[in-house]
Amino acid sequence: MATQEYVERRNGGYYVTESRVSLASIIYEFREGASPETIRQDFPTLSLEQVYGAIAFYLGHRNETAAYLAEQEALWDKRERSAEAISDDLQRRIEEARRGHLTHQT
Repeated sequence: MATQEYVERRNGGYYVTESRVSLASIIYEFREGASPETIRQDFPTLSLEQVYGAIAFYLGHRNETAAYLAEQEALWDKRERSAEAISDDLQRRIEEARRGHLTHQT
């Protein structure tokens, strides 16, 4: 009897097999208390079986998934720190455009 693999490693990350949904997305919701059924509603491309399979993978591979999440969070922090702030001039032009758009709507 063949076993179903619900999580695969791809492009440096973990994903629900044959989907674009990251394992991290499932884990974060699960850790926040979301039920598998709620998670399924948030990711309609997944089946309930896939959600349960991803959760089972997480529960069975705690050390591996903890390292993966720490790596993802470090990458996110690095991206945030390296992102350029919006210049004052650009911010001013955006605000002017918003005000102009709002006055034309009324």
